Amino acid sequence: MKITVIGAGHVGEVTTQRIVDQELAQEVVLVDIIEGIPQGKGLDIFESTPIGGTDVKVVGTNDYEPTADSDIIVMTAGMPRKPGMSRDDLLQANTNIVQSCVEKAAPLSPNAIIIMVANPLDVMTYVAYKLSGFPKHRVFGMAGILDTARYRAFIAEALDVSVRDISAIVMGGHGDSMVPLPRYTTIAGVPLAQFMSQDKIDAIVERTRKGGGEIVAHLKTGSAYYAPSAAAVEMVDAIVNNKRRILPCSAWLEGEYGLNDVYVGVPVKLGRNGIIEVVEVQLTDEEKAALHKSANGVKENIAKLSL
Repeated sequence: MKITVIGAGHVGEVTTQRIVDQELAQEVVLVDIIEGIPQGKGLDIFESTPIGGTDVKVVGTNDYEPTADSDIIVMTAGMPRKPGMSRDDLLQANTNIVQSCVEKAAPLSPNAIIIMVANPLDVMTYVAYKLSGFPKHRVFGMAGILDTARYRAFIAEALDVSVRDISAIVMGGHGDSMVPLPRYTTIAGVPLAQFMSQDKIDAIVERTRKGGGEIVAHLKTGSAYYAPSAAAVEMVDAIVNNKRRILPCSAWLEGEYGLNDVYVGVPVKLGRNGIIEVVEVQLTDEEKAALHKSANGVKENIAKLSL
């Protein structure tokens, strides 16, 4: 298994470290345009392998030849958000970055799976899908896992229970219109509503939608990277080990949930060859309307692109 991580910023470096620590590949290639950065970070991570006992080769590079024949490409390159910015504010700048990276990487690894991490997530996944020419089951985005993790963390904090016992799902676009589903949220199989009032649930839903912005406001000079990298690597693990996990990912829809020609977060079954199937859960009219509203926001941004 060979994995390429494009972008040696915070998300890329932590993603690489997690892949190495979990020994999910025999080789990881870390790519960035800034001379010396991927080489130095890659070497540093490689030198940690004897301590962790993981036999993984780590290569840092400024060009794409070393990425040839990758099985998975994790795309983290892009401008981070700053305070006051929405994910959509990054649209054109990150489109240019993703376009450049995909056009260089995809031809060298024609059988790879692309996992998109750059924002605005759903639109950038669309950019990678269109420019790579890869089939839809091999191009998808990680945001639903991240949003669900934040939602679960906030619930665990509020109720003083283990995060391991919380099962939940967040659907929709990766933005302020995302759709957490309290009706499908349980704690050790018990519905969330038995633990928490509706007002408190609503507050956690709203905090989840603003979760990325909350971190940006604290950091001031960047955006989140520990949780996003963990989300991306959970997907890598499901693929590498063919776990057939049911995970919320940004997937290309062709009729599912009554939506067409859009990337949006939905539960999928994830295995060795990428998305095995989109899982359609029953939604109320209100939940479905919220999902469609979120998807329409993604479509509006896709319409702004000039590829």
